[in-house]
Amino acid sequence: MSMTVREILSLGEKQLIESGIKDAARDSKSLYCYLIGIPMNKLFMEYQYRLQDLLCEQYFDLVDRRAAGEPLQYIVGNQEFMGLEFKVDPRVLIPRMDTETLVDNALCLIKEGRLTNEGARIIGDKNAWNILDLCTGSGAIGISIASLAARDVKVMLSDVSKDALEVARENVKLNKVGDSVKVVQGDLFSPFKKLFKKQKFDMIVSNPPYIESGEITSLQREIKEHEPMSALDGGSDGLDFYRRIANEAPDYLEDCGVILLEIGDTQGEAVKALLEGTERKFSEVRIIRDLAGRDRVVFGLYAKEK
Repeated sequence: MSMTVREILSLGEKQLIESGIKDAARDSKSLYCYLIGIPMNKLFMEYQYRLQDLLCEQYFDLVDRRAAGEPLQYIVGNQEFMGLEFKVDPRVLIPRMDTETLVDNALCLIKEGRLTNEGARIIGDKNAWNILDLCTGSGAIGISIASLAARDVKVMLSDVSKDALEVARENVKLNKVGDSVKVVQGDLFSPFKKLFKKQKFDMIVSNPPYIESGEITSLQREIKEHEPMSALDGGSDGLDFYRRIANEAPDYLEDCGVILLEIGDTQGEAVKALLEGTERKFSEVRIIRDLAGRDRVVFGLYAKEK
């Protein structure tokens, strides 16, 4: 028997609520819009339509997947970030709004030479920027910078995962930034160790794995059961990748180059200490908070000693 759209949305929402899905109402509607191929703002025009059995079955198949904990973004295959669309699937982490804090500050540095929450200029003008996005995953950070920067930028997307880079390449094409973005595979800085000298960048940005190994099991099931573990596990204290980046990054930064690292909201002081404690110390090191007031990014300036 066919049902109205309003009826199936109500049933879908009820099933998601019973399964512990936090945003059940939103997700039930998003799944319908994905199935039919309409934007959310057109949904109200659908409520009185009656769906045939086949479409009802397809809708509840999608609801079953969401009820089992599969992230909505993996089901529909995309996620918005910085106003841009990105393809996502289980090969990559889902881009999150928290990470926009890093991108906003990178863009402000490129345009104005300062961080978004500070009026003082930190770095001088540059006509062009050569940028490295380490642990790029879907490519959301680097591609957003390439798409939205007001200056001439060249961006390198790097990740150890071949599967993740396949998604990143799709997103380069989707966002039409192929002229300014390149993709390379390797473990952190390994692709940039040249025979006679190391490749250098004006800016390094990264959202590396930072979850403590022992905390993985306590994460939401959408994360621990579906998102790639290699992009989550940061070692016993969550700082393994930050140690490596802090120690190696000076070899790959130009004089007065900058680094921006996304962090977990309890890791600010620890990562700040890593940048300040390296043999070739970073200066101007500071912790940047997100819109919710939580520590989210650590910034550092690398200036060679004269």
